[in-house]
Amino acid sequence: MNEPRTIPARPRDRFFAVVTLVLAVLLLPVAFVRHPRRALELAANWALRMRFPAEDLTGLTDGALAAFTAARTAALWRYGQLLGLTSGYRDPEVQQRMFDEQVRRSGSAASARMLVLPPAESGHVKGIALDVRPHEGAYWLEEHGARYHLYRIYDNEWWHFEYRPECGGKRPPRRPHPGVGYALENGDYI
Repeated sequence: MNEPRTIPARPRDRFFAVVTLVLAVLLLPVAFVRHPRRALELAANWALRMRFPAEDLTGLTDGALAAFTAARTAALWRYGQLLGLTSGYRDPEVQQRMFDEQVRRSGSAASARMLVLPPAESGHVKGIALDVRPHEGAYWLEEHGARYHLYRIYDNEWWHFEYRPECGGKRPPRRPHPGVGYALENGDYI
């Protein structure tokens, strides 16, 4: 249900991936003239910006931005896979508003925390959280993200990844939802 691999690729998503890759190939000569060593990255970024024009990468930490850029470049060129950002950095006031709205909808702070964290605990406010799309891109990132220190964190959010270089390429334990702490060795959560 929450796993990206359970949802088959939609023909429309596949079409957009092919068009974006073709566009990146067409932009490659211009990118090569601008910056020969970064031509693949530049062409991929230009093409992906056209595919996801509302995407906002500002506010991410330098490490998270570099990791996401490297991951999406590899996803496009090596696998023909799109990797877009739905949400990255969030201002603390925006995160608080989202949390307050979820408290109103769900009836309690405890149940709201299953979907949205308050600003002091949110990876989005820290600039390390990435909500990605489409499903196939999230699945790709789940499979390959450790190379870039990008990890899926919650069972109930197939789209949510965080930049965690301190994990050193080893996947951190996944939590059932945002409101649960990390797993202890005995399997309990804190």
